[in-house]
Amino acid sequence: MACLNYGKVPGTEVEMGMKVDNMDVNDLVKTTGLRRKATLNVTFCVKKERNASFKKVSRILQKSEDDRTEEEKEVLNSCSEVVKEVTSRLEKRNKLKARNEEVEDSQEVLDEKCEILARALQEAKHLVVYSGAGVSTAACIPDYRGSNGIWTRLQQGLDIGQHDLSKTQPTLTHMVLYTLYRRGMLKHVVSQNCDGLHLRSGLPRAALSEVHGNMYLEVCQPCKLEYWRLFDVTEHTARYSHETARRCYTCHKPLRDTIVHFGERGGLKWPINWTGATAAANQADVILCMGSSLKVLKKYPWLWGMDRPVKKRPSLYIVNLQWTPKDDQAALKINGKCDEVMARVMSRLNLPIPSYDPKMDPIFVHATRLHVVESHTYSTAALQPPEDMREDCKRPGEKQTEQVGGKKLCDDINRNQANDKKTKISAEDEEKPCMNNMKQTEQVGGKKLCDDINRNQANDKKTKISAEDEEKPCMNNMKQTTNSDNNAEDGTKENSSLSKIEDKVSTSLTETEGNSLLLLLS
Repeated sequence: MACLNYGKVPGTEVEMGMKVDNMDVNDLVKTTGLRRKATLNVTFCVKKERNASFKKVSRILQKSEDDRTEEEKEVLNSCSEVVKEVTSRLEKRNKLKARNEEVEDSQEVLDEKCEILARALQEAKHLVVYSGAGVSTAACIPDYRGSNGIWTRLQQGLDIGQHDLSKTQPTLTHMVLYTLYRRGMLKHVVSQNCDGLHLRSGLPRAALSEVHGNMYLEVCQPCKLEYWRLFDVTEHTARYSHETARRCYTCHKPLRDTIVHFGERGGLKWPINWTGATAAANQADVILCMGSSLKVLKKYPWLWGMDRPVKKRPSLYIVNLQWTPKDDQAALKINGKCDEVMARVMSRLNLPIPSYDPKMDPIFVHATRLHVVESHTYSTAALQPPEDMREDCKRPGEKQTEQVGGKKLCDDINRNQANDKKTKISAEDEEKPCMNNMKQTEQVGGKKLCDDINRNQANDKKTKISAEDEEKPCMNNMKQTTNSDNNAEDGTKENSSLSKIEDKVSTSLTETEGNSLLLLLS
């Protein structure tokens, strides 16, 4: 046994003058470590037993009272505190499951709620709409937090599948919002979607805030230029990595997408447009939330007028199939699909709903087509413009400047092509003198050949004429000598001499000259 002595005793000294006989400090540390491990083991065993009792009680509670045995009933009676805690946990779990479930109101209830919503929209002085992924589900775009949404499937470890966005079009709800804006009933739309369907429906960007970005838009931050594309520009981008593998036509800096991921903040003036969203929310007297779980927008108190007095806050109306954290604060919650609800509301307002017209889609007018050298930067399917508008969708490099979302299309590629044309023209100009020299040489050579032939022909004529002059006296002498003998013989001799001359001349001259001379002689 270790005895504790007070005072100075030779050996190991400890604090307060205590002495430990027959024990070293290291041994003391080892014993304290063992004690800590023992206490940890004890607490671990207690937690393990408690968890086992929780599991046992939860299994019993999940059974009906008729199926419980006597032993199970005794366990529940002996563990009353555990039973209370387990029941509270089960209630919370059931509530969470119920929140994720999609619920639709009956047709009668839906008609009554749509009547109330139509009256509220008609009386609103400054209506603002907050739209979510549920607005675009009718366009074959999956929602985010629905029962089969992208976020839900990722949490469950399931594949989200492949979705072709090249055939998407604005839905009935998009066209209803466009109609309400044209009628002056709607002032602003705050969208959490990246599909760009609000802009394609006809809403001007001054009345729209795409707080999560636009998948068809890439920007140059140094030049503040915006490029609309007919394809998804986010193929090569990710969180904290926003370069799209293309460059600005003006400054040649990398272009960036406009998507705002989790943990990021959108600082772009457009399409984020937080300034317009905040100004609209400050003036709103009615807020209509459609197709959104509001789990993200609830974090922005200035969008809900929470800084105002309770009586001066805007009236909130929600259209969604699932639970939202703002259901308790809403004046009306409609459990239904957005297209069905808005069709009923517009029928009660006696307003027609226009159909989507691709010829009026601004993306086909303002989109910048890629140059041939940029065609390798994307592989996704692109939006197809109408046939009569495909000629109008021009590529850069055709000596044009277009306004694309307030930007000027650069002319650098045009300039390069112009330089190429200049080099070609200069090369052609250099080749022209050579061609002219060849033509001149050919002409000179031809002239020389003609001159030589004419000269030879002239010399031949001279020689022929001199030969004829020499033969003439002989012919006269022959005629004089033969006149006395026989006139018939003279004729034959003349004919023979003429034939000889004709033969000589025809052999020496060319055919044309010989024929002409024969005609003269005949």
